[in-house]
Amino acid sequence: MTNPRQIAVALLTLDVFATAAVFDLISHLRGVGTGDSALAIPTALLIFAIYLVQGYKSQTDVLSVDYASQHSIAILSAMLGTMLLTYAVVPAGYEFLVPQSSRFVVGLSYVVLIPLTISYRRLIYLRVIASRGERSIIFVGDRASCLQFRDECSKMGTRQPVVFTSPTGESTPPFALEDDLRRGEFESALAEIEQGRLAVEAIVLRESARELPSAVSRRLVQLYFTGVPTYTLELFHQVYWQKIPVYRINQTWLFQEGFEIAREPVFERLKRVADIGLASIGLLLAAPLILAGALAIWLEDRGPAFFAQTRVGRNSKPFRLLKLRTMRVAQASDDLYTRPGDTRITKVGGFLRTSRLDELPQLWNVLRGDMSLIGPRAEWDRLVANYEREIPCYHFRHLVKPGITGWAQVNYPYGANLEDTVRKLEYDLYYIRHFSFLLDATIVLKTIHIMLFGKGR
Repeated sequence: MTNPRQIAVALLTLDVFATAAVFDLISHLRGVGTGDSALAIPTALLIFAIYLVQGYKSQTDVLSVDYASQHSIAILSAMLGTMLLTYAVVPAGYEFLVPQSSRFVVGLSYVVLIPLTISYRRLIYLRVIASRGERSIIFVGDRASCLQFRDECSKMGTRQPVVFTSPTGESTPPFALEDDLRRGEFESALAEIEQGRLAVEAIVLRESARELPSAVSRRLVQLYFTGVPTYTLELFHQVYWQKIPVYRINQTWLFQEGFEIAREPVFERLKRVADIGLASIGLLLAAPLILAGALAIWLEDRGPAFFAQTRVGRNSKPFRLLKLRTMRVAQASDDLYTRPGDTRITKVGGFLRTSRLDELPQLWNVLRGDMSLIGPRAEWDRLVANYEREIPCYHFRHLVKPGITGWAQVNYPYGANLEDTVRKLEYDLYYIRHFSFLLDATIVLKTIHIMLFGKGR
């Protein structure tokens, strides 16, 4: 079983049976009856939560500690969702979920499901790896693009070997990279694939004005319909790395490809309603933490508790962002970026940054409409002026409101130079293009993981 769709169906089936078995067993031990219909809500929420952390994708590294953490947070979120839904309205057939008898059943069932669902995912993942053997990514491009793709694979932690090939029909001979990299003409690689001598994870075609010979194109189509995944480089970035490469962006790209926000304006309105509701609740709940943080900051150096700075919002409109102060009072000569081990960060500030508690006052910016809970990072106007001069189409990220957390923030560490900004822009563009509640829910779960394990900065 190596087909991604088969793997997803197998995992989905196991999740359904595991949920039913665990809930039935624990309900029986508790002396509470269950029915098949009563398991619909717990099962649906568990599947939805695991889907958000990519638990049904064959490319997900389920052996990693990060995935185990995100998987656990997802299932605990499903547990809370089950309790909220079934306790608010308890229909007939959900007797085992009523508050008087179910807290133990629901809580323990989901806790048991955490190691169980991770365990069989890891077993399937290991078996798939063993059955596949070594599967290569076949990259087709000129020497410069091959070198760029090799570097990108290294940065993204890609484990599969990469076979670098040159487009068939080029006037120059096959180029040489390093000794440890395979190289040659694409037509030779196709022959190896067709003869079963080269196992393939994916074929990646670098976009080019030069067309492949028709005979080679026909062979590619045949391989594609036999199940060999084939992508343009841009699509590979989106499917495997969930970002959009900046090299593909130009002033007309927006009109060629479009963004989800332009097609679904209703979602934007619903998101604003959700922002107002959640930010209001968040401010009420966070008020004691904000006050405690402000007091700790004042006690440490008797300086101001809050920090305000001009940031750039939607449609490049400036606004004043509010945070708890984590650094000593700024001087004109200070570095524009915060560096690792920056001596300007106070002791209290270090804790606030790591826990992300310094971000809580931004809920006021969300209520005002300057920001959303989720979106691209709100950048300092002085930095934005530099970025827009240096990075083509950087202004596209201002099509949506900035957010307290976002896709770039959970996938890439804090940027401290122009290269980091370019890489974060790739994630921002992916978010803007795939603007949806599902993506927002995924970001929420990843943000919780980052906060719990102190990965903020």
